[in-house]
Amino acid sequence: MMAVPVFLYHSVSDDPPSWIAPFTVTPRVFREQLDRITDSGLSVVPLRRLVSALHGGPPLPPGSAVLTFDDGFADFYWTVAPVLADLGMPATLYVTVGAVHPPGGQPTGSLLPPARMLNWRQVTMLDAVGIEIGGHSQTHAQLDTVQARQCADEVVGSKRRLEEALGHEVTAFAYPHGYSSPGLRTKVRQAGWTSATAVGNRFSSNADDPMRISRLMVRGDTPPAVFEDWTAGRGAGVAPAPERLATKGWRTYRRLRAALGSPVGGPELL
Repeated sequence: MMAVPVFLYHSVSDDPPSWIAPFTVTPRVFREQLDRITDSGLSVVPLRRLVSALHGGPPLPPGSAVLTFDDGFADFYWTVAPVLADLGMPATLYVTVGAVHPPGGQPTGSLLPPARMLNWRQVTMLDAVGIEIGGHSQTHAQLDTVQARQCADEVVGSKRRLEEALGHEVTAFAYPHGYSSPGLRTKVRQAGWTSATAVGNRFSSNADDPMRISRLMVRGDTPPAVFEDWTAGRGAGVAPAPERLATKGWRTYRRLRAALGSPVGGPELL
């Protein structure tokens, strides 16, 4: 089974807010990691090529990798995009719609703490230069714990808003926090999203679930040796993998806490 590293980034900054700092890499480290990908012999391909292969299309060539970015931090526009353009690397940016700033106004609202986020002009410009824009819900809620009406707005409403802004179909979705469930995955697929990424901290593969694509999260404290292992196809399992009992138990606990009005977060246990 071919191991495909799908790298997950958040912010790329020298001075991030404290809440996102653990999930932030500096611009210097980011460039070093992209150079490591190239030096390893991997070729970065668009996410849509992996999705097409998972839906029965042409298989990915050996040595493929994918770059993804979650949330929609403003540093993607100022820092990440120029580096990707310089290296000729494609990427997918998953945008939390409620955190995007409209022209001359305030964002409609998200659960993300304060940070410099993209505005709609920047999102449309990134789309115009070839960055794939995907959806990351309206508010970044834990979608496997919310009520049906809110879930529909998060999944369907975010797709509609992005398509109105960009003027074309948007098909790539990412689950906030990486959380999903069989029922949620069905809702995402029925809404017209053709792929959805989780976390998993596994390699994806030619047998992965297109509605639960596994990714490797790059953190601020990811050691260079670990990243090098990932580029060599080592150091992590390969998707698909059955959902662990711990993940099911954690979901049940989070749903109970959400029902009691005191939701909790934390990484997905996979």
